[in-house]
Amino acid sequence: QVQLVESGGGSVQAGGSLRLSCAATGDSFSLYCMAWFRQAPGKEREGVALIHNVGSTAYADSVKGRFTISRDNRKNTLYLEMNSLKPEDTAMYYCAQRRRGGYCDTSVGSFDSWGQGTQVTVSS
Repeated sequence: QVQLVESGGGSVQAGGSLRLSCAATGDSFSLYCMAWFRQAPGKEREGVALIHNVGSTAYADSVKGRFTISRDNRKNTLYLEMNSLKPEDTAMYYCAQRRRGGYCDTSVGSFDSWGQGTQVTVSS
């Protein structure tokens, strides 16, 4: 049973930066597509960024050029570097893992395992 534990959230002012981490237990971390999602109050969960097992990445238009997703397979850890943060980035951020083959995209249904989330709050 895989466990995903996020950390690194907090409160920052607009223009600031945060780095989120997601530590994964279980085996074969390097084989799986991983992603970050976020959910603001009253809104649906949305995909922010994903990274395939081969290292290719994709981003939501709203975060392109500001956020960077990366992974360290030796440490079984996923990261999200967030720069130039805006108040609209305020949300609970979740780490997700797709534990099967096939096409991986930033739809909620593409992922099988989820962390508990870490809160990011950006004030203006």
